[in-house]
Amino acid sequence: MGRKPAVTPVVWLHPEAPPKPAEGAPCNGCGLCCLAEPCPLGMWVSRRRTGACAALRWSDAGQRYRCGVVSDPGAVTGWTQPWALRALAWLARRWIAAGAGCDADVQVQVPRQ
Repeated sequence: MGRKPAVTPVVWLHPEAPPKPAEGAPCNGCGLCCLAEPCPLGMWVSRRRTGACAALRWSDAGQRYRCGVVSDPGAVTGWTQPWALRALAWLARRWIAAGAGCDADVQVQVPRQ
């Protein structure tokens, strides 16, 4: 039996999204990692293992993508208790390694026009 060819996912970024930073560089909110596949936290809130994370949010004000579990956990989960929302946002920052640098091992290709 032959191996199946690797599937190359196609994701569509917001036209104003910043370009993907180099691996290890600070996150700039390009959203590519979360659009390609959900992280373990994203799997929990999205209830899916593949495809874009349902918690990913575009910020018009910031002109970047944000993790909704960090920026607005109540809207993502439906929870209302302030202490639970603060705790979840704190855990989310830890789980997604916010501030630790880009770890998305994906290649960006701009479509030809």
